[in-house]
Amino acid sequence: MPNTSTRQKHGRRTRRRRRADPARNELVSSSLESAQQCLFNQDYGTAFAHYLLVLNLAPVFKDFARESFRFTLFKWAEELDSLGRIQYLFDCYEQALELFPDDEVILNSMGEHLFRMGFRDEAAGYFHKALKMRPDYPEARENFYRVANWLVERWHFFMLNDHGRNQKYQQAIQKAVQKGCNTVLDIGTGTGILGMCAKKAGAAEVYACELSKTMYELACEVVSANGMDGSIKILHMKSLEMEVPKDIPHRVSLVVTETVDAGLFGEGIIESLIHAWHHLLLPPKRGENEFGEQSATGRVIPAGATVFGMAVECSEIRRHHRLCVTKVGGLSMAAAGELHSPVSCSSEPDDSMEPYTTERLSRLPGGYKPLTEPFTALNIDFNNVQELEGLSSREVQEIRLPVIQQGELDALAVWFQLHLDEENSLSTGPQEDTCWEQAIYPFHSAKGFVLKPRDELIVEVSCRDAYLRLCSVAVLRDGHKISLDKLMDSQYPVSNPNPEAELCSALACLQTDQSQARDFCMLECSEMALLNNQDYHQSFCTALAKLISQLKVKCQNQERGSAFQPGPAVATRCASPFYVLDVSEGFSLLSLIAASQGHVKAFSSVEKKRQQEVLKRLARSNNVSEQHLEFWLNNTEDEQGMLQRPSREKLWSAIILDCVETCGLIRQKLMEKASLARCLLEEGGRIFPGKIVVYGMLVESETLLLESAVQGQEPTLGFNIAPFINQFTVPVHVFLDFSTLECRHLSESVELFVLNLMDANANYINREVKVQATSTGRITAIPFWYHIYLDEEINVSTLGQAAHWKQAAVVLQQPLEVRAGEWVRLAVKLHKSTISILAHIESTPQQME
Repeated sequence: MPNTSTRQKHGRRTRRRRRADPARNELVSSSLESAQQCLFNQDYGTAFAHYLLVLNLAPVFKDFARESFRFTLFKWAEELDSLGRIQYLFDCYEQALELFPDDEVILNSMGEHLFRMGFRDEAAGYFHKALKMRPDYPEARENFYRVANWLVERWHFFMLNDHGRNQKYQQAIQKAVQKGCNTVLDIGTGTGILGMCAKKAGAAEVYACELSKTMYELACEVVSANGMDGSIKILHMKSLEMEVPKDIPHRVSLVVTETVDAGLFGEGIIESLIHAWHHLLLPPKRGENEFGEQSATGRVIPAGATVFGMAVECSEIRRHHRLCVTKVGGLSMAAAGELHSPVSCSSEPDDSMEPYTTERLSRLPGGYKPLTEPFTALNIDFNNVQELEGLSSREVQEIRLPVIQQGELDALAVWFQLHLDEENSLSTGPQEDTCWEQAIYPFHSAKGFVLKPRDELIVEVSCRDAYLRLCSVAVLRDGHKISLDKLMDSQYPVSNPNPEAELCSALACLQTDQSQARDFCMLECSEMALLNNQDYHQSFCTALAKLISQLKVKCQNQERGSAFQPGPAVATRCASPFYVLDVSEGFSLLSLIAASQGHVKAFSSVEKKRQQEVLKRLARSNNVSEQHLEFWLNNTEDEQGMLQRPSREKLWSAIILDCVETCGLIRQKLMEKASLARCLLEEGGRIFPGKIVVYGMLVESETLLLESAVQGQEPTLGFNIAPFINQFTVPVHVFLDFSTLECRHLSESVELFVLNLMDANANYINREVKVQATSTGRITAIPFWYHIYLDEEINVSTLGQAAHWKQAAVVLQQPLEVRAGEWVRLAVKLHKSTISILAHIESTPQQME
């Protein structure tokens, strides 16, 4: 038997067929039937459990049950979310993804839940994976763009495109390494560029740490792509948690970092460096040893900083931080109490306040006026640990600033010079061509204060909680000291030449201290700017008055028409007030303006108690009965039930929708809200606004390109960074001030799109627009804005200088060359709230979204 020892080939081995298991099949069949029945009965939790059993026992049913399983999962997740069972919600998604690991819809939904819970890093991963599964999936793409703005802020692109900044850091690092700093730690590495500079300069060991998971993973990719993955160790952790030898084998001789914000200390550089000196760095330089050699020492790049500031007048800053008007939509604001933004330059720390905000002074609409010369507010040595530790306990410094020209005091603007070493420094000043903004410490005052030449402004500088705080506290005028305390200041006029009168006013203010403190209310900067937008409120007041007048005439005509056959229904309808619902986001006066029209019962969506109290005070002072103003969210269980009938027998006469976000984009789910609102209107009722017209323009703007994507390897010192960070490029740039944007206009403005909130049949998804170029150049972007039509005749533009809205722009990845007179065809599409545009000249397409 010659073949008895020969093995059978694997390819010919027969496999035993698996026997059918009747009990198993019966369980699958009954569970599938139960799942469908539970789904029909809206018992989503039980249905989900049955589907899990079926699909785990019989994966063959995956394709058949996929849609029903998704629907069940999403409905069950909604229930769990409303019950606060968040961990169980995520457990269900994990179970679902074990069955469907590549399902883009489930991945995207998981990301949405994570994003809402604040887990942005994790959400980005799910959105990114959903896009890999299906690159044309619009929901995942829009979500990824939304989360990308959080994870990789736009300044990353502008900073990496700043060749001068990158080169100065490189020179300082190279110099330090050549002097013997051959072990380096990069704190807050970002893309890893500073660590790679150290390695390229010849450092023997380079370590880096990054807290953001997204930036950590990005840095790992960048370092690997530049051939340094084996020579730079990147840690996903805060430097404050690092230990020797647990995380790095020994102390390093150089720390490099740029963990600074516009206010210098806002990203925690002081705490990070104190910890580094105590635990991660070699001791600072103290001299030479007995052999005449330098002992092993540590140092920091940057070596220190000098902080500068100046007092400014700026109407744009003013209107975002305090009330500048006495009347809004015909309402007197005298009883509003003290309203201002949550940005306070007070020297007393307060967890509810931010010490400063940031602006690029050179781009502020209307510009700014310096009221003092620049002054030095602070010097800090990052290589002196004792100085760092003593910063928060420094005595408050008082600085007197001579006023150089008359103007209203609106803020202290602050910037700094970062001393990288003895030769290299970076300035964030307002006149510099830099990626930096300036820190703004607004001055809060009910009536403002005008500074005059020969005045001296007294400013206090402190760092009590490791934040730099600057506060304007007093003015010296003609030998008298005028206090600028927010309570005392609100009682005397803007400029009072009589010091005795000022003193009397101050004393009177002290007596009313407690009542004013009770009337304080904090509003967001955008809400303050909205309050100061008189054109918008007056336009709304006029449009609403027209509607109420029309509805009254209609009622009167109905009464006359039923004179021969009188009925109680007509009489009741005409006697009852008109119902108006305002579902604006945040603080809004529109409901109170509606209630002041007479014969109107208005409902406000304001939910914060202090803000409701402001509306009640204003109602009383403007003779609006409290019965005519109610707070709608006090009557509903949640915000999702906001759009519903005012009562079983009533419909709304007007519904006010908040249509445009402050950043310049259409609000999410606007058209869905409008569709529901139309069903809740009485005959003749209106949605405000009734229509939104989108306008745009072709422009050439190098600035928008630099702020949207890294432009090749040249600005990043030859390192290959652009392809990795540009994954987080978003095609729509927001929070623009088009009036101050550095750009060339290549066309006239043109209507791009129309959204009709009153007539669904008038809407469309796609539109082609032809635009003729008026100048030769490169089309790099299409900024867009809106005309908000309150009725057919009254509209408000979001582009005006008084508007509280910013603008947005679609940015091309590759600019389009155009000649004057040529026609550019724009294919405009609106998907949900996102505008995308396909632009081409003749037959050369470029995708912009």
